[in-house]
Amino acid sequence: MDATQAAPASAAQPATVALFISDLHLQASMPRTTLAFFHFLNQQATRTRQLYLLGDIFEYWAGDDDIEAFNRQVVDAIRAVSNTGVEIFWIAGNRDFLAGSAFAKASGVILLPDPFVACIAGRRLVLTHGDAQCTDDIAYMAFRSQVRQPEWQKEFLARSLEQRKAIIASLRQGSRDAQRDKADDIMDVNADAIASLYEATATNIMIHGHTHRPARHVISGKGADRVRYVLPDWDCDTITARGGWIAITADGTITRFGIDGLALP
Repeated sequence: MDATQAAPASAAQPATVALFISDLHLQASMPRTTLAFFHFLNQQATRTRQLYLLGDIFEYWAGDDDIEAFNRQVVDAIRAVSNTGVEIFWIAGNRDFLAGSAFAKASGVILLPDPFVACIAGRRLVLTHGDAQCTDDIAYMAFRSQVRQPEWQKEFLARSLEQRKAIIASLRQGSRDAQRDKADDIMDVNADAIASLYEATATNIMIHGHTHRPARHVISGKGADRVRYVLPDWDCDTITARGGWIAITADGTITRFGIDGLALP
């Protein structure tokens, strides 16, 4: 029951009940991407019941004491949607996993664990950012394990904001350098890790981001097919804009949309 073509709007068309986005990597140096996100919030998110932000919404998050200037604009825009009655849920990404309770209070989001099982419009699906399933990238998995430790985070957040931003800038540059030497398949999710997540959560639908490889994957088996939706990253500051979201309507239909708002296969 997955839509592959855009349907004309009509009074009989099922209402959208949930939207999913990830990997916007919002930052002051990408103003068009930020404006595209604000447009999405105003035109799409205010017309749904639930909005799921599945990680890397920000290019980086140095701590909840960094809600100022650019970050304040984004937080206020999310809060404005929450104030309309839309439930907004947050799963941390590898860039913004330090977002905590003060951020949640300011933006009106509900923090969720990764992974999280949601029941929406009769569908049971597992939501995750996706980086934990990239198990072939041994170096990244070791780094992820380290920075997700409460002790590491406590020590890091005890530093000054200026120091934290300097460390993050160094880590980001190191990440870019390392990616140039990595094979593409290493930075994608591992098939066994995906299968294990399906089994552990007793689901057959998954939505995640992280890999920047938007697609709809179908794995056929003896039982029900397993369907994995990969969200796109957003970049509207280059020549060819990219981005998009996933929507679920009241009848359980799942549709992928491009940044232009048109439905995708």
